Amino acid sequence: MDPKADNSSKSFTAEINLEKLQKIAAELILPGRFILRPLNAALEFVTGLLAWVLGCSLVRRHFHLMLSGLVLFGPVLSFWVSKYSIFANGNHYLYRKFLRSTWGWTCLLAGSFVVVLSFSARRSVPLTLRHLSRVGLAGLLWWGCRRLLTLLEDAAGACYEPLAPAGDAQSSAAPAQPLLLLHQDQTKASCLRANMMWRGYEVSQETLILCLCCLLLVEELSVFGRHLAQERRSHRSPGAPLRALFLLCVVLLFLWMALLLCLLAYFPAWPAQQLGGALGYLGWRGLYQGWYRLTPAQGSPGLPGEGLFTGTDSAKHSH
Repeated sequence: MDPKADNSSKSFTAEINLEKLQKIAAELILPGRFILRPLNAALEFVTGLLAWVLGCSLVRRHFHLMLSGLVLFGPVLSFWVSKYSIFANGNHYLYRKFLRSTWGWTCLLAGSFVVVLSFSARRSVPLTLRHLSRVGLAGLLWWGCRRLLTLLEDAAGACYEPLAPAGDAQSSAAPAQPLLLLHQDQTKASCLRANMMWRGYEVSQETLILCLCCLLLVEELSVFGRHLAQERRSHRSPGAPLRALFLLCVVLLFLWMALLLCLLAYFPAWPAQQLGGALGYLGWRGLYQGWYRLTPAQGSPGLPGEGLFTGTDSAKHSH
């Protein structure tokens, strides 16, 4: 048998198999396109609408007032909510998986959004890192506040161990009050781990971080509308990953607001929650309304969107 004819027949068979694979792949991709096309259109519509809402001046300038009203008057809802609701259980899934790692979720999603948005707008690594540093500075502020509040709570409180009183014939008619044995040199964490009572002044760290994360997300997400406008002028469209990140951040914002409302309604603690909300507001005020408004020469990372868009667009949307 001629080896050349054998080789030609093998190559012909390989070409036929390749053509079959291409036809099969085209048949599989075609239904996927019909499915992805409406999903992509829905994603563009929803993200465009949310970007317009978060980017309008009414929301950007007055969101902190709405959040302050929620913190101040949210505990009033405790008179109407049911104590048998699933949200009245402190071990609920949302509290365990999200509330205890609020900053982790915010840092992950907001940081990813800032990186993808900044790099897709300017393709500059130093500029992207400068904008990402805003999230890092907010995390450093949260770490410092948590450490300081823990030290203040340990210094201002005391640990007590409840003791059952001895039986007394004269007081048998009245319910006996438990005696409290003072334990010195105990921190709040060690006291609660030992199933003892801690009494003292405290600030709600959950309310603090929820308020800070809500304000941070609104600030960072408010520039997405400007990015969409710039992409339209350039006859480009932001990719689906960036839009999906934006949508996830908006969902996270609504989740934090819902958890904050649940804490205020089902676990009211006046004035610890209000003090926590005030500290979260002051942290946002000091960063986004103070430090971030300075120039880069003064050690400021800049406001969201600074240096990413055209000069006319930046002036139009300036705070």
